[in-house]
Amino acid sequence: MIDTIDGGTRYVPAFAPTSVRTYPHLAIELARLYWGLPPGSVKIEPDQLDFMRPDGTVQAAVPLIDGQLIEVNWFSRWESKENPSIGFSTVWKYAEFLKSTDAEEKKAAQEFFADQFKDAVVLIGPVDPLLQDLATTSFDDVPVPKVGVHGNLLKTIVSGLYLKRLPVWEGVGWMNIGIIFTLTLVISAFASAGGVKGLRSKLTAALLLTAYVWLTFQLFADHQLVLPLTAPLGAIFTTSFVAIIWQLIEEERQKGRIKGMFGAYVSPELVNRMVESGEDPRLGGHEDEITAYFSDIQSFSTFSEKLPPARLVELMNEYLTACTDIVQAEGGTLDKYIGDAVVAMFGAPVPLSDHAYRACVATQLVHQKLAELREKWKGEGDKWPDIVWKMQSRIGLNSGSATIGNMGSRTRFNYTMMGDNVNLAARMESGAKAWGAYTMVTETTRAACVKHGGDRVVFRPLGRIVVMGRSQPVPIFEIVGLKETVNAEARECIGLFEQALARYYARDWDGAIALFKRSAELEPNQPGRTPGVKTNPSMVYIGIAEDYKTEPPSDNWDGVYVMKEK
Repeated sequence: MIDTIDGGTRYVPAFAPTSVRTYPHLAIELARLYWGLPPGSVKIEPDQLDFMRPDGTVQAAVPLIDGQLIEVNWFSRWESKENPSIGFSTVWKYAEFLKSTDAEEKKAAQEFFADQFKDAVVLIGPVDPLLQDLATTSFDDVPVPKVGVHGNLLKTIVSGLYLKRLPVWEGVGWMNIGIIFTLTLVISAFASAGGVKGLRSKLTAALLLTAYVWLTFQLFADHQLVLPLTAPLGAIFTTSFVAIIWQLIEEERQKGRIKGMFGAYVSPELVNRMVESGEDPRLGGHEDEITAYFSDIQSFSTFSEKLPPARLVELMNEYLTACTDIVQAEGGTLDKYIGDAVVAMFGAPVPLSDHAYRACVATQLVHQKLAELREKWKGEGDKWPDIVWKMQSRIGLNSGSATIGNMGSRTRFNYTMMGDNVNLAARMESGAKAWGAYTMVTETTRAACVKHGGDRVVFRPLGRIVVMGRSQPVPIFEIVGLKETVNAEARECIGLFEQALARYYARDWDGAIALFKRSAELEPNQPGRTPGVKTNPSMVYIGIAEDYKTEPPSDNWDGVYVMKEK
């Protein structure tokens, strides 16, 4: 009876050499008897123990650790169907029945031993806890009788199911270290990934970890191969925790960087969307679909003449703050201020599918806010001259592909937009003056707005023009207002205006003039009634139609008006 190493239940010396003789472990002797081998059949080699048959062949080879130890492969709990434990009194009773002359008792004893002990090696001994021959096992957290060590070691030898471990070189388990390092590196990298793909990466990390755990159990069950489990899991969780903490720190830095870079240009809500998207703003120039926004104050030079610099700055700050707040609230990005002009874009740096609709709504909210400011300024008495009470702003929009990014010198640059579609938006703003409109947009913007906003934004066609710098005509539209603010009179005006425009294209100058005069009486913006208004689209077309009536256009005229000013 040779004890285990350090009182445990995993490693057992296969034999105990002495000066007299070498004593084999109980399980070694039981295995020899199980196979019917004679005494002296066990041969000890440097790295294994051989059971030799009488003919010189090997019945079984038992691998040894450090030339003497066997690792026990545990097969079940102490209390298990695979490991029947029967009280001695019960066994004694049925043993007595075997000698009984009563046929029933003898039959019962034969069935008992056939069911419980057929082809089995039976260990009989005391298991009382008072003997303190107890220890925990691979399956039992509560200490159980250590006689189970002998039984499981015998089963390990007889079954040949020895535990296998990865090779060790010069006392170092390099393969185990490699597995731990590789798993920790790969899974921690996925677990700590951020951005849009962060969730997918974390799921990948969980799947990899689950797959490795499943593989360790599967290889152990099928091939008795022991892969490291506790060490990799501990390393993975520890490293992943540290990596996630580092990621959180980096994300906070990223948020600060993005907010610092774009906080002055876009609304806080849009900055948060940029941060949550996990994507770095694509700086340095890229193409994107946007709506360009240009606004300018009507007759601003007059303001500069009539207001001292300090008062002009105060006025502009209040006006530009109101405009910028509205643009940003609708998801727009401030590009720059050029004096009194506001340049903005909708759809960058974070893409917005409804950028045209948002831009169109923003224009009308700006006009509504400016009307409130005019009333406020007028109520402040002599603080402002009457020109301030009549301030009007013209806005131009165009939608399409543009180049977006940081542009400028190596030492000073601006996040801005460039391209032909941007220039066309600027032409819409400047051209609005010629048509007596305060918000003029291209057909592209109108179509995109209707697609995403339905009929909330009310448009009216202003015709087709060729702006300076372009050769192709562009259909243009005025935004009359939002559905909830456009009254019946304005809708009647739009209807009459469209009829007049049809007569205009048909060269029916008298019919067009008559209808334009009727629509002029219903125009939302009336000279002398609406602050700052000097003309409106109906009045402009009356003048054009009267000129064409006097000097008709050429025969190939297609209704296109060529702009002679920017």
